[in-house]
Order: sequence, then structure tokens, then C-alpha cells
Amino acid sequence: MKTLILFLISAYIFSSSESRSIIPRPQPLSSLKINKTQNAGSCSFTVSIRTSCSSPRYTRDRISLSFGDAHGNQVYAPRLDDPRSRTFERCSADTFQVSGPCTYQICYLYLYRSGYDGWMPYDVTVYGHNSQPLTFYYNVMMPGDIWYGFNYCYGTRAVSVALE
Repeated sequence: MKTLILFLISAYIFSSSESRSIIPRPQPLSSLKINKTQNAGSCSFTVSIRTSCSSPRYTRDRISLSFGDAHGNQVYAPRLDDPRSRTFERCSADTFQVSGPCTYQICYLYLYRSGYDGWMPYDVTVYGHNSQPLTFYYNVMMPGDIWYGFNYCYGTRAVSVALE
């Protein structure tokens, strides 16, 4: 009888506990406003994007990028892909130099994909002047025509309130 009661209690505990992933997943962002006046800034950033081996062989899609800090400094790259060459090939890494306003610690990053080929980034790492390198792990197929990514700024105005 004790064994049966212990079994029922254990079954209840395991069935009522929720399994949660501790790995953050990218999220859609419906209202990112690009602050184009800030983009004339004086800092240079290196952005490394690795394309997943599960991605299509290559993409002709247009890929844009926006990242920034919790103080409202926003960097925007309107088109990273090069229509003359095959950027974002499966199982490869592409590195870009992006200019924008100087930032503090980068805490958000969003990608935008427009086109029909599809694309699956594995991860994106940003190296900045005043911040430690930060890697954002995607490894999911990018939806089309929506900003998609991460906001680790929590409780700040960086992305949750659209930048003007």
C-alpha cells in the first residue's frame, strides 16, 4: 500500500511540473521603428552571422539587421546580403562591418528577411567598441517580412518602446 501511495504522489508531482526551456528563443517584433538619423554615428561594429547547415543551400533574400543598447542607441544595417554574390550559404559564416552610433553593452538584436528562398541563421555575434561580444542564437527558420530576434534589455526603453 505504501508503494502505491508513493507511486501516486510521484506521478502527481511529475505530471503537474512544467518543463521549461532555459534557452531563449527568438521572438517576432511587430513595431521596430528605425532611427535613421542615429545611423550616421562614428563607431564601427563587426557582425558575424553563421548560417545553419539546415538552411537552404543559399538565399537571395534581403537580410536587414538592427541592434542596440538599453539607452536607445540603435544601429541599423538596411541590407547585409550582396545581390552579386552568394552570401548566407548553408554551413558558412559571413562577416560584416557596420557603422552606427556608439553604444554601451548591446542587449537586443533583430533580423529582417524579405524574399522567397527562406533562410536559417545559426547565430549572430556582435563585436562593439564599448561592449563585450554578444552572441544571439537563432537556429530556426526566419519568418518573412517581420523583425525577429531577441531583447535582453528587460524593462528598458530600448526596443519595447519604439525608438523615434
